[in-house]
Amino acid sequence: MPVDFRNTNSVWASILVETLQRLGLTNAVICPGSRSTPLAVAFAQNEKIEAIPVLDERSAAFFALGIAKQSGLPVAIVCTSGTAGANFYPAIIEARESRVPLLILTADRPPELRDCHSGQTIDQVKLYGNYPNWQAELAVPCLEMGMLRYLRQIIVYAWERSQTPTPGCVHLNIPFRDPLAPIPQFDAQTFQSQLTEDFFTSITPITHYPYPRSQAGAWERHYPLPEWLQCDKGIIIAGVAQPGKAEEYVRAIAHLSQTLKYPVLAEGLSPLRNYADLNPYLISTYDLILRSPQLAQQLTPEIVIQIGDLPTSKELREWLQIAQPKNWIIDPSHHNLDPLYGKTTHLRLSIEQLSLFPPSPLSERGKGGEVSYLQMWCNLEAKVRAAIDQKMANENDLFECKTPWLLSEILPPGTPIFIANSMPVRDVEFFWKPNNSGIQPFFNRGANGIDGTLSTALGIAHQNQSSVMLTGDLALLHDTNGFLLRNKFVGHLTIILINNNGGGIFEMLPIAKFEPPFEEFFATPQDIDFSQLCATYGVEHQLVTDWEKFKYLLNPLPVGGIRVLELRTNRKADARWRQDNLKKFSSGIG
Repeated sequence: MPVDFRNTNSVWASILVETLQRLGLTNAVICPGSRSTPLAVAFAQNEKIEAIPVLDERSAAFFALGIAKQSGLPVAIVCTSGTAGANFYPAIIEARESRVPLLILTADRPPELRDCHSGQTIDQVKLYGNYPNWQAELAVPCLEMGMLRYLRQIIVYAWERSQTPTPGCVHLNIPFRDPLAPIPQFDAQTFQSQLTEDFFTSITPITHYPYPRSQAGAWERHYPLPEWLQCDKGIIIAGVAQPGKAEEYVRAIAHLSQTLKYPVLAEGLSPLRNYADLNPYLISTYDLILRSPQLAQQLTPEIVIQIGDLPTSKELREWLQIAQPKNWIIDPSHHNLDPLYGKTTHLRLSIEQLSLFPPSPLSERGKGGEVSYLQMWCNLEAKVRAAIDQKMANENDLFECKTPWLLSEILPPGTPIFIANSMPVRDVEFFWKPNNSGIQPFFNRGANGIDGTLSTALGIAHQNQSSVMLTGDLALLHDTNGFLLRNKFVGHLTIILINNNGGGIFEMLPIAKFEPPFEEFFATPQDIDFSQLCATYGVEHQLVTDWEKFKYLLNPLPVGGIRVLELRTNRKADARWRQDNLKKFSSGIG
């Protein structure tokens, strides 16, 4: 019997943990503290769950977020009472916005020790507002069969709600009375005979059923296949996405694209650019093309099929805002994915589910129809892509924009890469070159913050193949406590550090022209010696001074440890390069 019968709290906590393990939990991140002792002991004793101790709660939550992004399964995070749980908040917000399943387990004092200055006590009920999918406070542990069945089933429900109908967080606030350590109690030991082996037999992992083919007829009656087929000026937009089965996702989009003869505008954070041969109508340079007012007007679409969230591109969003095409959003979640408030219909199904429908109504599309709109997009893509590739190949100095372009060429097949927010995600959208390497992009584009950048990347790389992170200096400095994970981290992470001593993205904003206060209050240079910082944490550091060394260090990747490859760049010069060149790639092309 996998239950710890030493005392009431150990029975309660071990039933909770065993229930989660049987549901499919494989990872738990445990932050140190006293009130959470029963949970920490129960997780540490369960041999089928990897329990990882992490000192800093904010780092712990983002580390768990990264593991959950990689696996697609909920990860449990445990902390003690008081402000410890408040440090989980940024990761919980990101998990909701990017649809990542997490189980937040905050230990608490029992009701009689609240609101009486008993120490390390805050109001933890609904601590995270509306961000969890579901939240509840558990009963105070007791040895009564009805209550233990309640505990088992509430955990089953919490596991389910973390994944359906849309993945996200579930918060359970869990009060414990003393004794917190597994000090033996007579009542618990005598209770052992009442708990039989069949207590856990009804627990099974959630089964996710595919969209039933029997509903195809209903789908055809209610959704706009005929309208899509009749339109010759339609586009598909594939936004930021982390699908569980990337190739299946890419093939489903390619099937729709080739059936309708619509070009696919694929965000750099989408897997489509890394399976380029699967889609002959892939457009990677849309942001640069749309910087030409003449081309933007000529390419105005009548229909847009948006898959998931919109890409990062401001140019694309403004173009759609002006065009006001009919817009269909394909996404199975209940979220509103229409920040532009256009002529939009949400189709609450996935692109993979859409591809299950019989193809016969679509098969006649494009046999004799006008395809010049599609050809225009493909011709522009070829010309702008050639211009980018030529420009990058001839740039020998170290600068930010060449980094993602080069990474798309040289990373080993299937490499997971976490791309930090601010300028890295934008440079990836501008310059990530289509390839067939199956590289796996990861990111925190739910709330788009720089919180937990390093910790999330380590979570993605943990127990995974050798991985890479692309980040600026401020995003890395914001989460240097993530380096404390080094002793528990299993795997390899190469951190590509673009060190331009400040916030490069602010150089692209109007505030950059106002000095003061720009440099001190917006760019915020920190003047850090990263070699010394890495030495403090026992992390390898190398300064990269040329592109040949950069390429040599990235293929093949090491198999263990953490290292930082620092590229020192000039923030203001890089901003000028973007301002001078981004519009030029499409200028004079008609």
